[in-house]
Amino acid sequence: MKNLVYIQSGGPTSVINSSLYGAIKEAKKHPDLIGHIYGSTHGIEGLIDDNLIDLGLEDDEQIELLLQTPGSILGTTRKKLPKDIHSAEYAKIIENIKKHNIGYVLINGGNDSMDTCNKIAKLVKELAIEDVKVIGVPKTIDNDLACTDHSLGFPSAAKFVMNAVNAFSVDAGCFKKGKVHVVEIMGRDAGWLTASVDLLPEATRPHLIYLPEMTFDLEHFLADVKKVYDEKGYALVAISEGIKFERDMTNVRVDGFGHAQLGGAASELCRIIENRLDLPTRAVEFSIVQRAFPGYVSLTDRKEAIMTGKKAVQAALKGKTGKMIVFKRVSQNPYKIKYQLAPLSKVANAVSHVTQEMMVDNTRMSDKFREYLRPLVDGEVKLTYKNGIAPVTVLKRIKVK
Repeated sequence: MKNLVYIQSGGPTSVINSSLYGAIKEAKKHPDLIGHIYGSTHGIEGLIDDNLIDLGLEDDEQIELLLQTPGSILGTTRKKLPKDIHSAEYAKIIENIKKHNIGYVLINGGNDSMDTCNKIAKLVKELAIEDVKVIGVPKTIDNDLACTDHSLGFPSAAKFVMNAVNAFSVDAGCFKKGKVHVVEIMGRDAGWLTASVDLLPEATRPHLIYLPEMTFDLEHFLADVKKVYDEKGYALVAISEGIKFERDMTNVRVDGFGHAQLGGAASELCRIIENRLDLPTRAVEFSIVQRAFPGYVSLTDRKEAIMTGKKAVQAALKGKTGKMIVFKRVSQNPYKIKYQLAPLSKVANAVSHVTQEMMVDNTRMSDKFREYLRPLVDGEVKLTYKNGIAPVTVLKRIKVK
């Protein structure tokens, strides 16, 4: 009998703990095959540093609260493992896998996390450790994972963005002469999240939308902003944080994977607008709240997150390894997906972009995009409250010795 370890990695989402919930529930159905269910604290670092907790000793009430707990309850990391899978860190991973009799390694994350997952799967295969199975669980609000129809966490983040912009738009248009409001939305290389505002009704939809997949021309941008402002008396612009234009990036922090810590694009564009067009502005950056806000969780997202955790355990028990759970859309109306497996080698570090056929111009997305997104953001979840606050999971975190 082998033990299972679950790892959360990269940026959190509002349903990342729902996948963990699904995995725990499924693992407990197989006491003859899975002994203990461990959680690795702070991503892969926990498996390197031998810092695991026993999730089987947690109270059932706290496990249920995982469904409305945002952030990564196990702790996360952006640590990049060395390219050389024979380095000391990998040796520690294997040592701790053997020490704790681990046979199932589940890693929940996005592009970079699947790179980590792929490296461990390769190492295990090279060492011919046949009783260790490695499975990836998809997650990223950027929705840019390859080989899958969509990524867990994206639908709920999109739902938050849509509703936040919907409410903000009404406020922005209240004045006879208002401001140019530039709303910055997450999305480094792909603009899926920013594009979600296109589902809003015309009255509250941003006048201009800019994605990383679009060529951003500053002069055209300024001309379009001025045209909208002259016609409307205000302007609402939605941009992805990853749009490219000339600005000072010398002091920007870079993570272990070489990614610049983005943010500030809206503020810089507002500064340029004020200097060049002499118009009042306001920069709005949703920042972290857009990726982990439990109040706008999509019911579709939650259900699929739970099922994906279950499917990951089932795949590992069937002997599958070096794979990630992916979604294939088999029906649009009614919406239906199939859960499949894709090789980690095809997912790791690849990026899924908004396609040209989903974009019309810098004011609208296409019907194809709207048909794609609508079922993903469908359905609401009901949170439990205590004294006006939605409680979240508090783990005992009993360390595995």
